[in-house]
Amino acid sequence: MSKQDYIGDELELFSLAENWKNYWSDQIVPYLGSRILEVGAGLGGTTRLLLSKVSKLTDWIALEPDNKLAEKILPNISDNNEYKEKVKVEVNILSNFDKEDKFDSLLYIDVIEHIENDKKEIQLAIDTLSVGGYLIIVVPAHNFLFSPFDTAIGHFRRYSRKSLANLIPDNAEIVIHRYLDSLGLFLSLGNKLFLKQSYPTKKQILFWDKFIIPVSKVLDRILFFGVGKSVLLISKKVR
Repeated sequence: MSKQDYIGDELELFSLAENWKNYWSDQIVPYLGSRILEVGAGLGGTTRLLLSKVSKLTDWIALEPDNKLAEKILPNISDNNEYKEKVKVEVNILSNFDKEDKFDSLLYIDVIEHIENDKKEIQLAIDTLSVGGYLIIVVPAHNFLFSPFDTAIGHFRRYSRKSLANLIPDNAEIVIHRYLDSLGLFLSLGNKLFLKQSYPTKKQILFWDKFIIPVSKVLDRILFFGVGKSVLLISKKVR
């Protein structure tokens, strides 16, 4: 399967992971303000998920550089009657966005790993926040898990907690910094070492979501969020 074959397909596949999406999203809800900028919105899966969780939304701007993906965002949230009119989609990237417009929350959900100059991107993100606003990032963890699948869908890297934290500039402080999905990490490592499967099937995604994520939710806390397949980082702009 080529890189082009993967584009968008993995978004459809992972959209089936309802337990996983609710797991990480429930942890970021307290940090969602009334003005939200989502970078790399894809098909609108994150937009759809979080719209129902935001209590006082006034504006949601979804940036997506791929026009074919961007045109599907509004149709994908068409049944959210309360908030859908507050969502604006732009075919754009952050570096071309109006920096005078400030936001309460910036979202990068499985996006930073697609950006070659990640440190510059994070600085731009902090600059686009209001003071007191939150940068919210979820990324795949551990370069030792990097696979042909990562390459095919345009990943430049995976992250440790340390490497992700090192991207945060001095005018921001880290509020939450943890690994998620501890059991999923061991399964992914097993696949890397033994199965060597480059692309997950629908059945595997559903199994992981239905059986692995509920166990990880318990195990993550036992392990103090010190092990996992993904990294969640929330940073607050302080000046």
